[in-house]
Amino acid sequence: MRPEETINNINFSIDKNNLYREESITDMKVGSIRRIIPIKSDGSADPSRVEIYIGHTQLMSPEGPLPIQAELPATSLEDAMNVFPEAMKQALAEMIEQIQQMQKQQQQKKQESSRIIIPGR
Repeated sequence: MRPEETINNINFSIDKNNLYREESITDMKVGSIRRIIPIKSDGSADPSRVEIYIGHTQLMSPEGPLPIQAELPATSLEDAMNVFPEAMKQALAEMIEQIQQMQKQQQQKKQESSRIIIPGR
């Protein structure tokens, strides 16, 4: 496919029925909360849809900063701040579990690839 055909096949249209405005709230210490506010195409609030809250923080590791993010089950900014600590702990626990599973899979692949096969046995 030629580059211009590829470009012409990409849809760059914005979905006017799924617009959001973002606000970022931070304490400048522990983390931040993104407040995702549904809006109409004229920029006014869309009360027919719910706001979304997403928490962000990072921990320092020997390899550098480790970003942690999770959707916060909240209906207000105050709720989001209250559930933030537990949501970050849960996101970190899930991340650690995924890393452990990946390490286990890598170990298994190493063991499988390092087996010596002796012909005739």
